[in-house]
Amino acid sequence: MHASLIRRQLQGLIPPKIATPKLVSGESGTGLGPLVEFYSKLPKGQPTPRVGGIKARYFAGKNASGKPLVALIVGLFAIGALE
Repeated sequence: MHASLIRRQLQGLIPPKIATPKLVSGESGTGLGPLVEFYSKLPKGQPTPRVGGIKARYFAGKNASGKPLVALIVGLFAIGALE
């Protein structure tokens, strides 16, 4: 693959430069306004707890059950039988 193709594909994953060396090395710091504004909008404090998903719903707590595992095994056998 060509370097330009890879660079184009990764363009969305790599964030743009917010603070350039020219802005950071400035003595007055007035050019850092956009950077400070960006970081001031980020959430502060503790992160919200994640929802447990399938594990919490079926395999933990008072509703613990092995039904999803049995359904997975039966589904795999059914797919294997179709071939």
